[in-house]
Amino acid sequence: MATHQQPQTIIPSLPSYDYQPKLYNGPSLQEVAHLRQEYINPVVSTYYQKPIMIVEGSMQYVFDETGKRYLDAFAGIATISVGHCHPHVVEAVQEQSAKLQHSTTLYLHPTIAEYGKMLVDKMPDNLSKVYFVNSGSEANDLAMLMARVYTQNFDIITLRNGYHGMTGQTMGLTSQNTWKYPIPHNFGIHHAINADPYRGPWSHDDDNIADKYANDVKNLIEQATCGNIAAFIAESIQGVGGTVVYPDGYLKKVLEYVHQANGLFIADEVQTGFCRTGNFWGFEQQGIIPDIVTLAKGIGNGVPLAAVVTTPDIAQAFTQKIHFNTFAGNPVSCAAGKAVLETLERENIQENCATVGNYLLDGLRQLQAKYEFIGDVRGSGLMIGVDLVKNRETKEPDSQLTSQVHELSKYLGLIVGKGGLYRNVLRIKPPLCISKYDANFIVEVLDYAFNLI
Repeated sequence: MATHQQPQTIIPSLPSYDYQPKLYNGPSLQEVAHLRQEYINPVVSTYYQKPIMIVEGSMQYVFDETGKRYLDAFAGIATISVGHCHPHVVEAVQEQSAKLQHSTTLYLHPTIAEYGKMLVDKMPDNLSKVYFVNSGSEANDLAMLMARVYTQNFDIITLRNGYHGMTGQTMGLTSQNTWKYPIPHNFGIHHAINADPYRGPWSHDDDNIADKYANDVKNLIEQATCGNIAAFIAESIQGVGGTVVYPDGYLKKVLEYVHQANGLFIADEVQTGFCRTGNFWGFEQQGIIPDIVTLAKGIGNGVPLAAVVTTPDIAQAFTQKIHFNTFAGNPVSCAAGKAVLETLERENIQENCATVGNYLLDGLRQLQAKYEFIGDVRGSGLMIGVDLVKNRETKEPDSQLTSQVHELSKYLGLIVGKGGLYRNVLRIKPPLCISKYDANFIVEVLDYAFNLI
């Protein structure tokens, strides 16, 4: 590993921003920490050795109780799409909340109907039926059920290193031991080799990389199932697993094998949807049209909202029994969803995400050329991972370095995430409204941190 250079003398400064946070008059950080320790389940953990308390947000920035500003390059785990407290979303939520907060789908309400049309209008033609739910885990759970009901098959293929939620069913799909409790949850679920060009058995140097990874799915269907499956599900880019981008053509080949086995292709767009990858949907990068798409996170810009979008035939098969969700299509949540779609269009967010994302990736790859411990920089749009290693040849993960950079970045005013099975990947997934000035700040902070550690 190369010797670290001398620390820079100029500490990076946040871009100027014309906003004054409100004076915070609530309980202190210490009081809140004590209340959490006393009354909240201990599994609910926090980032950082000294946690920060975020009390206000404005677009790509958040503020703690002291008024200190941070660039939020994690966006509440890729959830804030158009910006913290975006005025148009706030106005839509406030207006709807003042009129009607809840009704259920047993009664007609214009917002769910209008929003349903707006959402499916963004999908390929045959994906024209939507079912609203509350979270990504719930959406994936429902997609599994839909696929099994429609196909009358049970087995589901998914990928190692993937993350699809924490319900009893989706925990079976998830393929990282850190998220799996020792309970029965894998029945009928089979995990194929992850199509990871950096850490997998085949890299981009192999001309047949996509076929080789896809053939493992084919082999799994042939040898671990009866030959017919209910579905294959994959994130369009793996998020929690460390921003793993599949080789070009991989998902197209997998879709072919899945359809040959009478299964459905489920695209998990919980993190990749709504322009985050620079395309409106992540699956567009692989040139496929799924049978079912699951959506959450950026769909509501932080408001609890998720959806399952599918074809008329699959949706019709699901009507053989009663299925009901109390909060599905909640008027306030759907008002937020409508406002998000309107903002994405009005402010040309997709183009900004692609342009600033490419600019940021270029800057991070310049750091990769400078520091031997940056093993890989990967991603698309504003869904980016920086893989830190002890040795570029062995690719041994360096989770300690990642934690140190994570901590120091917070001190310097930058919030990033951590991911990958070994927690050695810096996850950079900011609100999609960030500027090139913000991208420069991200690179400058990481450069400073790498130099200092």
